[in-house]
Amino acid sequence: MLSEHKVPQPTDAAKRLRGEVFRGRTRLRCVEKAGMAESTNEDLESLPRGGFRCRLCHVTVANKPSLDDHLRGKKHQRLESLRSVRQAQELRSVFVSGFRKGTPASELSDYFQAYGEVANVVMDKDKGVYAIVELQDMEVLEKVLAQTQHSLGGQKLRVKPREKKDFKYTPPRKQGSAKRQQLSPEKLAQELCQADDVDAQMSLLVQLFEFSEGERRLRDLLVTLFQEVFLEFFPGSAILPFGSSVNGFDVSGCDLDLFLDLEKTKKFQASAKSPTETPAKDGASPEPDVCSEDSILSDIDLASATVPEVLELVATVLQKCVPGVHHVQVVPNARRPVVKFCHKESSLRGDISIDNKLALRNTRFLQLCTETDERVRPLVYAVRHWAKQQALAGNPFGGGPLLNNYAVTLLVLFFLQTRSPPVLPTVARLKELSEGEEQTVVDGWDCSFPKDLTRLEPSSNTENLCTLLAEFFHVFGDYNFAGHVISLREGQPLPVPSVLKSDVGSKLKLGPFNLQDPFELSHNVAANVNVKTALRFQRCCQVAAKYCRSLQYQRKSSKGKIWGLVRLFQPGTAEAEVLAVTGLVIDFPLTLAALPAQSRELLCQAGDFHQQWFRKVCASIAFVLRDVLKCSCLETQEGLEEEQRAVTECEQGEQQTEVKAEQPSAGGKRSLDEEEAGSSSPSPKRPRTDNLFPEGQSMTWNCTVWHKVWLGRRRVRRQLRGPQAEPQHTAGSLELEAKVSEAISQEAGEGRPADPLFQFAVHARAGASASGERDTRLSLRFDPAPEQAAAFQEFFHFLQGFLPRAVEQQLASEA
Repeated sequence: MLSEHKVPQPTDAAKRLRGEVFRGRTRLRCVEKAGMAESTNEDLESLPRGGFRCRLCHVTVANKPSLDDHLRGKKHQRLESLRSVRQAQELRSVFVSGFRKGTPASELSDYFQAYGEVANVVMDKDKGVYAIVELQDMEVLEKVLAQTQHSLGGQKLRVKPREKKDFKYTPPRKQGSAKRQQLSPEKLAQELCQADDVDAQMSLLVQLFEFSEGERRLRDLLVTLFQEVFLEFFPGSAILPFGSSVNGFDVSGCDLDLFLDLEKTKKFQASAKSPTETPAKDGASPEPDVCSEDSILSDIDLASATVPEVLELVATVLQKCVPGVHHVQVVPNARRPVVKFCHKESSLRGDISIDNKLALRNTRFLQLCTETDERVRPLVYAVRHWAKQQALAGNPFGGGPLLNNYAVTLLVLFFLQTRSPPVLPTVARLKELSEGEEQTVVDGWDCSFPKDLTRLEPSSNTENLCTLLAEFFHVFGDYNFAGHVISLREGQPLPVPSVLKSDVGSKLKLGPFNLQDPFELSHNVAANVNVKTALRFQRCCQVAAKYCRSLQYQRKSSKGKIWGLVRLFQPGTAEAEVLAVTGLVIDFPLTLAALPAQSRELLCQAGDFHQQWFRKVCASIAFVLRDVLKCSCLETQEGLEEEQRAVTECEQGEQQTEVKAEQPSAGGKRSLDEEEAGSSSPSPKRPRTDNLFPEGQSMTWNCTVWHKVWLGRRRVRRQLRGPQAEPQHTAGSLELEAKVSEAISQEAGEGRPADPLFQFAVHARAGASASGERDTRLSLRFDPAPEQAAAFQEFFHFLQGFLPRAVEQQLASEA
């Protein structure tokens, strides 16, 4: 104890330690006072292509307004607070070593309690040869460090200030992921760079991501275990796996999707209750009595019970009777209600459904596609991983506005159906080839396709994987997802008006991204995708297509630099280049589903459908700019001639560039020789179609902005709504948004200022496909005055998120 020691006069070393303590206390006060302002400057990194990166949260944003929103967000504030706490703990902690191995933390705590209160003691778990002792305050730390000699149990202790380390936040592991060994991005890049070409990289990608033999065997054992348990309680039932585990696109650690088939159980229960039941033959094993009080089926009739009721029964069996299963949860409100579970020993997550027979046919269809052509699997794996890295797909927690893996897979299959010649047959063609028992109808949907691959005609397409991946991005970089429905059954995009007139038109949920299930034709598998994700997907495809035209993609680097898929898979690279590719342009992937049913029907029946649609959308855009955002807008024909002249000059420039490209200068590098270009180089750029539209398919407004109506909208909206918002004044309604703009204008001062903030021109043009066919897309190009371009950037960033939503609301509100 302290009383047993004779405290000597402070030595020079003790004085130096006191000085360090004093400096630490000063630093702690600075951290507490400066708060976010001081630490934020150290956390921010300006990116070379624009945008910012927060080192603390590992988040990349595109511009200053987004950065401000992030810095005010809960995640950044929480991590800053956590860092301040950790730094304060470091400053009042000491590193202690020299005690006997096996010394308990309580003994160390008792020793240092002689100098003051001890907050915590953290022992070295691996070897038990050191400890971190956190003291209550800096005064206690000063007393401990002033003591030159410490001993415990006859052992001399070495006590020194705790080493200061940079704060690194590691998110806690989600339940079920503890034993999953995922491939790190660095390791993946290292493996892929060692391949010989892009085709070899894509084949290697499959090997790195697919199940190992051990994991495949483990899943088979789990399915067998579930089957044995459920047979005890549901006689005649069957557990059937579907989804990623068995469809040919397995990824290590993916969920285990199971279907519990209860059809035979229902028949068995009905026959057991029937008075005309035939007795079992002599020698036959007696069937379980489902009517007895001991049977789990005694209190429920499977034929009349609702799906949630049966799922509750399934959850009970999982919780009480399947070894190692925990975290069982019934999700009754999903599109396909399921019971979620986690297997403790294997750390596998999974779910069980009871009304999802279509999923079994979808799984078998995907298996058939992988067996038809060996290029299918590598291409799907590459596109899915690219979409995940660009935050376009692969939400691990489900839901949200991102594409799911099934949707991305169908998109790749559709692309392969549309190649010339096609790589895969259409679903309609598979139906024609099916015979006898292969012709199957599930829940009223025709799910027929052949089991025997010998009846399929082999594809004459000889494109390699490198070319196919580049062409995928080339095709979908300029695709009208909102104006068409992607149909794998027909192998072609179907115009939305024709789909709306079909039998499934009233049931199919249309949106910015329309991808029809190959069998359940009333299901849009991308219905959850919002406008922002649809636009980002298209723009990321444009950036990827541009990269795939470079030698960095097509050839292995001889200098050890990243190449091929590695550069393509880098997260966030597309976002940094989107503005350079598109300029100040906002695309509207508007869908007719935004219109009321009556207006939609009248519009589809109109002879000049595209022109009527274009005028209706332009009227909504003018309304939002003028009446909601309080801009001065004047429709003008001026600018159309300039725009057409700019298009002509751009086309002439492109033609001159192409001529120069055909005649390389002396010593200039050639991209590929003719032979190699014929086998692996993507197709050239698609010709411009902006000038293919007739008169009436373009419109221009000259706009003036008087007040900063994009700043503080959330605060003003909250004030206007009050504690009890009326239904017509909910967040986002155009009436409320107009009042928000008016209130912001009044806060800035009475009346309109003498000089505007800035002026700009807006050019609206209808979209078109590669063939020049008009569609429902519309693009707005913004041209601010050159001297006002910097001031316009913040307003444009606001418009990117606000304008498409507001226009869609205006279209929906029109009778």
